[in-house]
Amino acid sequence: MIENTLIEALGIEITHLGEGKVVATMPVDGRTRQPFGLLHGGASVALAETVASIGAYELVDKETEAVAGLEINANHVRPKTEGVVTAIGTVLHQGKTTMVWDIKITDEQDRLICVARCTMAVMKLKK
Repeated sequence: MIENTLIEALGIEITHLGEGKVVATMPVDGRTRQPFGLLHGGASVALAETVASIGAYELVDKETEAVAGLEINANHVRPKTEGVVTAIGTVLHQGKTTMVWDIKITDEQDRLICVARCTMAVMKLKK
């Protein structure tokens, strides 16, 4: 499912997938930097929504349900110019039609780079 997607293009790798928790890494390089050499806020948001989406999908009945991002907000609290960032997403609310995920993105020294909250829609698949 990851091939030929934004996930692949940004170099995002899922390193842990558990019930209600997802961990992923993303390089800070030419694919993810903005013109001033900093980690692009959009790349951080893409990483956060990826973690929430994959985590939400793991919690639904794949035969009858799908998920999609409904809303996301992010605060970029520290710049990053190189290396790798790690996103840890945990489910805060798991309802029948929505889920809310908390995502913290940190650097190699466990310093907070970005914090995001993503609301996922849970949709019934048409038969």
